[in-house]
Amino acid sequence: MENIQIILEQLTKMQWSDYLDIIAVACLIYWLIPLFRTTGTGRIARVVVAVLVIAWLTDLLHMHTLSFILNQFLAVGLIAIVVLFQPELRRVIDHLSNVKLKKLLTSQEGDQQMVPVIQQTVRACEEMSKERIGALIVFARDSHIEEYSKTGTIIDAQPSEHLIRNIFFPKAALHDGAMIIRDGRVLAAGCVLPLSESDRLNADLGTRHRAAVGMSEATDAVVVVVSEETGVVSVAVGGMLKRHLAPQTLERLLRTELCHEEQEDQKKVKLLQKFKKKDKGGITQ
Repeated sequence: MENIQIILEQLTKMQWSDYLDIIAVACLIYWLIPLFRTTGTGRIARVVVAVLVIAWLTDLLHMHTLSFILNQFLAVGLIAIVVLFQPELRRVIDHLSNVKLKKLLTSQEGDQQMVPVIQQTVRACEEMSKERIGALIVFARDSHIEEYSKTGTIIDAQPSEHLIRNIFFPKAALHDGAMIIRDGRVLAAGCVLPLSESDRLNADLGTRHRAAVGMSEATDAVVVVVSEETGVVSVAVGGMLKRHLAPQTLERLLRTELCHEEQEDQKKVKLLQKFKKKDKGGITQ
């Protein structure tokens, strides 16, 4: 009871700025947590947490020599982190700085543009899967992808089944690289993507799949892969690869990831499922 009274007293002494501070920190944590799922930002988080924990332990155990060394390290630690993790930090900053107000305000218009693009992509992937034609299609979202689009040929065209299939036709000049779709248009093709270094991927996966996972680790893009050897269609999101997707499953997954309205519907369904589980758990015979 004494602890509760102390907490209540502290709450009564808090000003509006204190509540605002708590809300701001909570929002910051909410936006940063998804970033730690990727390999690069996860490494940064582990290094920072490890150094802070060790520094706290050295002070607690009065280990003066080690504490002195850590204090010296922390004095230049910010510069060291910037130098060592420059690519990862750039991706984090890009992700945080790309919350597009215009995109949020025009989400319905964006959904209307993306639905036919998704349908055309699914049809093209279905045909390429049957013909065992390899393909690598990147759906860019908020992250900057200019460094990757510059490695290919700028196209700026309306996506269609025939355009996609022609680009990835085995004898076409751009078939080996990746196609990048941004804002409902084919931005570029023949692009070079970063390869994933994850040891969780199966050894039988080729360069296309590693490039797809690597791109999904480096950015928030959704990447579709069609295997040239097996015809299997896969999707990479957030460093995870989902394989053996049927056309209907592929379309549903792309709608969920790329259409704002679909995301809201998914959230509502999950909430309803949680409430139903709670209601069932509260019923007694």
